[in-house]
Amino acid sequence: MGENKMMGKRWEDMDTDVLMKIFKELNLVELSPVSQVCRLWRLACSDPLIWGTLDFGLLKSNFIQTRASPYIWVDDRSDRRLARILRVAMAISCGNVNCMIFHYNLYMKDEHLHYISERSPHLKRLVMPAWNRITKLGICQAIQRWEELESLTMPTIGHPPYIMEEIGRSCKNFAELKVMGSFDDLFASAIVTHLPKVKVLSLRCSKVTMSALLWLLDQMVNLEVLNISHCLMFEIVTNGRRQVIHELDDQTLEKASRLREFYYCQSRSCVACQRMMVDEGIMRWYRYEDWFWRRDEVSSLDLQDYGKLFDAECEVLTRVD
Repeated sequence: MGENKMMGKRWEDMDTDVLMKIFKELNLVELSPVSQVCRLWRLACSDPLIWGTLDFGLLKSNFIQTRASPYIWVDDRSDRRLARILRVAMAISCGNVNCMIFHYNLYMKDEHLHYISERSPHLKRLVMPAWNRITKLGICQAIQRWEELESLTMPTIGHPPYIMEEIGRSCKNFAELKVMGSFDDLFASAIVTHLPKVKVLSLRCSKVTMSALLWLLDQMVNLEVLNISHCLMFEIVTNGRRQVIHELDDQTLEKASRLREFYYCQSRSCVACQRMMVDEGIMRWYRYEDWFWRRDEVSSLDLQDYGKLFDAECEVLTRVD
């Protein structure tokens, strides 16, 4: 009987590649205890194939809007929850994260940003649509650490030149930018001045001045892809009034024709365009489907479905009472 007994491998002796394929099906909550079983399992849990993208697209802050800067008040429990989740993620990933995605209602602080920037030195893509509680110093210090950064999704900010300048100075391979909010002449000027090598720019569902658009088309000679789909286009006319542009003229379309890809939609039958008009140019994402803010006509910027690492189960299990 002893000679016929099947001898199988023990779990701790399995090949790392096999373990990695198994662990790839787990979420962050499930990976945490698994990574503490033994050295081999922790090594498999930290594999770059698991941690390429850390998608926190379901994680939101418990907040209320305020009239004073930063115009947001966040419950301390939300901050503690975020800090705890980031500690787990950064500990297991071992610096292998190259893409991070945060929800537009996730309001982190400088200390959160500092923590992840120190522990994810090889980040190439950051999707962070909310900067209310992040200071100029905080974001600049993070950008300085992310020398390999290539793509950024950001909100509208009051004074964009400083961040464009920091990106241009620190991130030599930066090529892709998405702005969610309003886009005016100052923003266009900052990009033209400090990020002339940008190849992909998306202003999808933003309020855009015609002068800013023309400035981009005239000055950004390296720009290859531009997305102004569902934007509210306007220009300043007499007495400082704003006049909405419902259709681009032939001259503007001719300028855009030199681009490899130009995405443009101002159709009354388009749902996204209708929502922009209803929201008067500032998209209120919370009114619509939870995935709506993640979409983009530019394939490299589209966030597609939520990642496995932080799924709906994680969102429920990591709440702080």
